[in-house]
Amino acid sequence: MSTFGPQILGLLDSPEYHPAKTSQLAKQLGVTKQQVAEFKEALDELIEAGLVRKQENGILRRRTAKGLVAGIVRRAAAGFGFLTLTDAPNDRSRDIYISKEDLKDAQSGDEVMIQLLPSDRRDGKPRGRVVEVLQRETHTFVGTYFEQAGGGFVRVDGTVFTDPISVGDPGAKGAKPQDKVVIEMLRFPSHSQVGEAVLTQVLGQRGQPGVDTLSIIHEFGLPDEFPEAVLAEAREQASQFDETNLAGRLDLTGETIITIDPVDARDFDDAISLHKSSDGHWHLGVHIADVSHFVPVGSALDQEAQLRSTSVYLPDRVLPMLPEILSNGLASLQQGHVRFTKSAIMEFSAEGVPIHTEFANSAIRVVQRFAYEQVMPIIEQPELHRKEVSPAVNDLLQRMYEFAMLLRKRRFKRGSLELSMPEIKIDFNDEGKVTGAHTAPHDASHEIIEEFMLAANIAVATALNDLRFPFMRRAHGDPDELKLRKFSEFAATLGLTLTSFQSRHALQALLNEVQDKPIRQSVNYALLRSMKQAEYTIEEIGHYALAEEQYCHFTSPIRRYPDLTIHRLVGAIAARKKGKLPKPDVVVLATLAKHCSAMERRAASAERELVKVKLLTYMSERIGEELDTIITGVQDFGFFCQGTKIPAEGMVHVTALNDDYYYFDETAHSLIGRRSGVEYRLGSPVKVVVARVDIDRRQLDFRLAGTNLVTAVDPVVDAPRRQATPNRKPSKDNKQFPQQKFGKQRLNDPKSKKKGKSKKKKR
Repeated sequence: MSTFGPQILGLLDSPEYHPAKTSQLAKQLGVTKQQVAEFKEALDELIEAGLVRKQENGILRRRTAKGLVAGIVRRAAAGFGFLTLTDAPNDRSRDIYISKEDLKDAQSGDEVMIQLLPSDRRDGKPRGRVVEVLQRETHTFVGTYFEQAGGGFVRVDGTVFTDPISVGDPGAKGAKPQDKVVIEMLRFPSHSQVGEAVLTQVLGQRGQPGVDTLSIIHEFGLPDEFPEAVLAEAREQASQFDETNLAGRLDLTGETIITIDPVDARDFDDAISLHKSSDGHWHLGVHIADVSHFVPVGSALDQEAQLRSTSVYLPDRVLPMLPEILSNGLASLQQGHVRFTKSAIMEFSAEGVPIHTEFANSAIRVVQRFAYEQVMPIIEQPELHRKEVSPAVNDLLQRMYEFAMLLRKRRFKRGSLELSMPEIKIDFNDEGKVTGAHTAPHDASHEIIEEFMLAANIAVATALNDLRFPFMRRAHGDPDELKLRKFSEFAATLGLTLTSFQSRHALQALLNEVQDKPIRQSVNYALLRSMKQAEYTIEEIGHYALAEEQYCHFTSPIRRYPDLTIHRLVGAIAARKKGKLPKPDVVVLATLAKHCSAMERRAASAERELVKVKLLTYMSERIGEELDTIITGVQDFGFFCQGTKIPAEGMVHVTALNDDYYYFDETAHSLIGRRSGVEYRLGSPVKVVVARVDIDRRQLDFRLAGTNLVTAVDPVVDAPRRQATPNRKPSKDNKQFPQQKFGKQRLNDPKSKKKGKSKKKKR
C-alpha cells in the first residue's frame, strides 16, 4: 500500500477529523499536484478493501468507528427492523435487532451505523440503535395519490411506510385522486415524525393499462429511454456495418449453424454448430453475437451499457441494455443474415472430456431459427418432419441432443446441482390485459442449449485463468455448513432422507426425489435459501452449484455487460494479441463487478414484483372464485399456498380458520386443529377461495372453500402482518419477528387463563 494509505486512515480515525470529500481530504494531508494520482489510488484501494466508506454525497468516513457497527437495514411492516452486518451479508444468524424507536427514520435497504446496546431480549439477540444513516437505498417512491383535509398525500406502494406521505398542496403536477405518482422524499417518516415528500411525476390513473409497469420502473429506478447521444452512436454504428467485409474474421457463413430460443425471444445472441470427426471426437462451435464490434470502450454506448449492466425483462416489455437497432438488429443473430460473432470452438473426446479450445473473431449466417417447442418433436420423430428441415439440419439436431445429454450426464457426475424453480409467465390478450398465467415449460430442448452455453463459459474462463489475467468471474461461493445442516433438518421433517448435507450428489438426489411431488417447490426454495447468491467478482471463488473452479459469463453480451467485458478479452486472444490484452485496473474491475451484481439483483426484483402485481390485478377480478392450491409455506400466523392452474401465491391467515383452534407445529411444518386434528401441512393440496386482494400492498388473502369468513382489514391483526417468505423456518418463540404473537397465544379465546402462554390458536 502507498504511504498515503496509513496517512488517510490515521486522519479518518483522528478525533479532529471533520467528514470531508476527496479534494478536501487531499488538502488536509498536504497532497501536492504530483502526488494526486498516488493519493487517489491509495484511497481507491482503501475503499475497495472496505476500510473507508464513500457516501453518496462524496463524504469519506472510516467504514466502522470504534464502538459502532455498519450494515444494511431490513425493516418489518410493524416498524422494528434488523441490521445485516456489512462484513457478513449472507449470515442472518448475526443480525442485530433494532426497535421501532431506535430505528429512527432508516428504511429497508439503507446502509446505517448503529451503536450496540445491552440486550433485553429473551433470545439474547444483540440490540442496536441507529446513530446515522450512511446511504439511502433510494429517495424515490411510487404510490397512489389522494387528498384529505386540504392537503395532498401519497400512500406508497408495498408495506415500506405505514402511514401516507404528505406532498403539500393538492393538485401538484396536475395529480388527481387515485393517480399513480412518483415522489421524492424530503423527510423520511419515523416513529416520532411524519414523512414529507415532493410529487415529481404523474404516471396515470391507478388500474389503467401500463400504469403498473411504469410504477415498477420508477419504483426500482430502472433506466428506460436512451439518451440521444447513445442513440446517435448506435445509428452511426449501424451505418458503418458492412456484412461483406470479413477482413480479420473466420468465415463460417457456409457452415450449418442454427439458433434455438424462446418463441417470444426479442434478441438472438447464441448459435450452435457441431460435428463429429472420424476419430469420434466432438467439435462444438458456440457462436456469440459480437457486441464488442459495435460498442467501443469508453463510448457513449459503452458508458450507458455499463450503467444499465443488464437488460430487464418485464412481463409486457423489455428495457434493453443496448438500443434496439443493435440488440434487436445488427447484433442479433437473425436467420439468413451475415452477422459478426465471437466463436468458441471446442474439441471433446468421444466421452465428452474437453481437449482443446480455440477462439475466433468470426462471421456466420444462421441457416434456421428454432423455438424450443419445435426441437424435440423433430429429434424424436425426424421422419414426420422431413419437410420442415433439411437433412443437414436434421442431422445437426440429432448430434446436438446426443452430445448435450453426454455433457449433462458428466456434469451431474461431477456433482453439479440443478434446482427446479419454474419461471412464471403472464398471459395477455391483444389489448394488453392479463388473461392468466402459467409456468414456463422446461424440456430437453432447453437442456441442449444450457449444456452448450455452460461448456463455452467454462472454456473461456479456463483460458483466461490460464493466462493469469484479471477478468470478471461468475462466482457461487460454498454455502455455510450451518445453513446446509438446517436444510437437512428441514428435509427430515418432511420425511426425506439426506444422506450427507455436505455432498452435492446427495443434495441432487434429494431434489430428484421430490421432482414430481407437491413439496418440490418448497424443498427447492429452501435449498436455494441455504446457499449464497451468485455474483460477479474478480476473486477466484469457483462455482459451487456447477462444481466448477473456473466460470464466467460469455454467452449473452446483448443483455449482460459482464459478457461484453469478456468478449473484449476473447477478441484480443483470437486476434493473437495476448500481449496487447486490455489490462483493466483491478480496483476498477472489482468495483464494476459489484455494480453489475447489484444491477442484476435490482432487475430480478423488479421482474418478480411486476409479475406479482400483474397476478394480483388478475386475481382482483376473481373475488369469491375457488382455486386448487398447494401449501408452499406454513408459519405461526397462517399458511401460504399457490394455485395449481394460476400460479398466484396468497395466504390463509390463522384468523380465517374458523372451525377450530389451531396451533403451529414448527417441526412438522403444520397448523393443527386442537379438537379435530385437521392438519394444514407443507405440500398438502387445499381448496381455497379468493377473499381479498390489495394490489398496492402486494397482498393476496385466501379463505378455505366452504367457509363464509372473508378476511377483513383489521387494524390489530393486519398492522403487524408481513410479507413472509415461504419456507422461512421461524425460530422458537417467533424470534425473527418478536412483535407477532399469533403462534404463541390464543386470540380472543375466552377459555385461555394464561394469556400469552398457551400455544393454541383461535380461528
